[in-house]
Amino acid sequence: MTASLFPEVRYSADGLVPVIVQQYDTGEVLMLAWMDEEALRRTLSERRATYWSRSRGEYWRKGDTSGHTQAVHAVSYDCDGDTLLMQVDQTGAACHTGTRTCFDGRALPLAEASE
Repeated sequence: MTASLFPEVRYSADGLVPVIVQQYDTGEVLMLAWMDEEALRRTLSERRATYWSRSRGEYWRKGDTSGHTQAVHAVSYDCDGDTLLMQVDQTGAACHTGTRTCFDGRALPLAEASE
């Protein structure tokens, strides 16, 4: 087994780490995706977001088929090293459904606040 290129990052048992993707200049949360070490290496070296598709079992670089690209501005890891935050400049829709973010129009109802 080779040493990790990014020892600060703690991957799950299946070799993946969740990535929260945020618009770099507004802070808008765009999506959540998954990376393995190779996807992270590609993302950092190319400055284009590359993810691991759990459903298809393959890498996908955001925008290669849709044109909705993510130019990477920064990548950081959280205090436990088990989640990444990636700040990008999103071109077009971030969500595969065509919405700006994967969270557009999907709010759950909150109970009324009590005093």
